[in-house]
Amino acid sequence: MKNIFAVMPVANEEATIEQDIRKILDLRLDGLQVAIVMDNFSRDRTAEIVKRLSRADGRVHYVFHERSNGVVSCYLYGFKYALEHGADYIIEMDSGGSHSPLDIPRFISYLNQGYDCVFGSRFASDGRIVNVPFYRKFISWGGTLLANLFLGTNLTDMTSGFEAFNRRVLEKFNFERFLSRGHIYQTEMKFYCRKFKCIEIPIVYKGSGSSFKFKSVREAFAVLFLLIKERLLRRGGHLK
Repeated sequence: MKNIFAVMPVANEEATIEQDIRKILDLRLDGLQVAIVMDNFSRDRTAEIVKRLSRADGRVHYVFHERSNGVVSCYLYGFKYALEHGADYIIEMDSGGSHSPLDIPRFISYLNQGYDCVFGSRFASDGRIVNVPFYRKFISWGGTLLANLFLGTNLTDMTSGFEAFNRRVLEKFNFERFLSRGHIYQTEMKFYCRKFKCIEIPIVYKGSGSSFKFKSVREAFAVLFLLIKERLLRRGGHLK
């Protein structure tokens, strides 16, 4: 039996977090656990709810990242937590209904077939984005186009945040060397994974109420430039 962790950073989601966790647990997949990663950003009852569920069910882990500097650091902290707790497979996903737990068995199926990384794609055939403004779709599509052009990748969706990894992939990364603090983290991760055995599967992404700051675009271009430089110089600063 594989030990599987779904890693989900959350904040201010008291209205939906219990439902999100129960949908994952209701899959009744052997070995599946949920690591809810939080920091001081949350101001509502989300932490209280997660702690209650954790006390009632050992498959739910409340993980507090005291030194967090944003959602990306929470993702990476969750990965480290999962590895330290014996995860064979690690699934990264968003809460709030953006990513469907019903897709988790498909991700696991491809990992079981020997793939190192399974990436959810909103732009693959049968993939979709719903309840999202056009400019958000355009930014995601344009980001994918630029990343593939300059980073030598060949994916239909370089900015999706629903993905799964075999532990041997994440064990090779030096999480302290990741460059991103915002949305381009997803692109950076896929760039680092390009030499592993990867596959994309279609997903439906449902937009949530999360805000998008255009300063993230500026950061994305800055990080993209550094990744291009890393590719050209064949550096491996992200690796242990």
